[in-house]
Amino acid sequence: MFLFLAGIPEYEPVCGRPHGVRLDSNGYLIVADSYFGLFRIHPQTGEKELLISNKEGVDGIPFKFLNGLELSKNGTIFFTDSSSKWGRQHHRYEVLETNHRGRLIHYDIVKKEAKTLLEDLYMANGLALSPEEDYLLIAETSIARILRYWLSGSKAGMKEVFVDNLPGYPDNIRISSMGTYKVGLTTTRFPGFFPPFLDAIAPYPALKRFIVKVTPLAAYSFLLRKHGLFLEVNQNGEIVDSFHDPDGSVTWAISDVYEHQGQIYLGNTDLPFLVILTRESK
Repeated sequence: MFLFLAGIPEYEPVCGRPHGVRLDSNGYLIVADSYFGLFRIHPQTGEKELLISNKEGVDGIPFKFLNGLELSKNGTIFFTDSSSKWGRQHHRYEVLETNHRGRLIHYDIVKKEAKTLLEDLYMANGLALSPEEDYLLIAETSIARILRYWLSGSKAGMKEVFVDNLPGYPDNIRISSMGTYKVGLTTTRFPGFFPPFLDAIAPYPALKRFIVKVTPLAAYSFLLRKHGLFLEVNQNGEIVDSFHDPDGSVTWAISDVYEHQGQIYLGNTDLPFLVILTRESK
């Protein structure tokens, strides 16, 4: 099911597309497959259990595009459904239309129950728990911002803007060894001679819907800057550092930034390889 045949996107709805992947405390992989649902998989035997299917969904609404995934220390699963209209294969239409059809979902692994925590999100994407697990960060890709949803304390159940007007469209969020957050940006939106394409058409919903109807997906690749960029954000929502590949000579469309044993691994939505950054010793 999790086979991506020859890297051909047209096979995704048939073969599945694992998006969010985390290892739980019992050694099982928890996988959010964009097309089929939430799975628990034994990494040695390959035995898999479907926890909840896209068809089943939650609150009477099927899942269309499972995306971000995060696990708490007690095994609670948080994941995002980016859109109730467009699937992963057509995610650029979701960004272009700037819909707010995304949701944050909570899944209780013991009770095997799911419930919606937040709805009306703008392409809900990557997730990250705070070190104390008192809040959860959610990337809203299509409007270039990150929300904070409080899980405990006096603000429990409330959401607020964590960081807004990012210089690109955020994908995954990862906690770093310094307690900051690494945010991968799939596309930059720096102003130049012309304003960024999505910013320019943002006030015109009818135009956006028309463009979606008449423009093939492949055409959008020509509008994307090949500028690799990820950010470091502190726990106050302040950008404290940025890392650039201005001409995309090594990488661009950075989807994930994972730090492990002194190395940084950069995921990517467009390239068929993983970039590894190693700190030089002084």
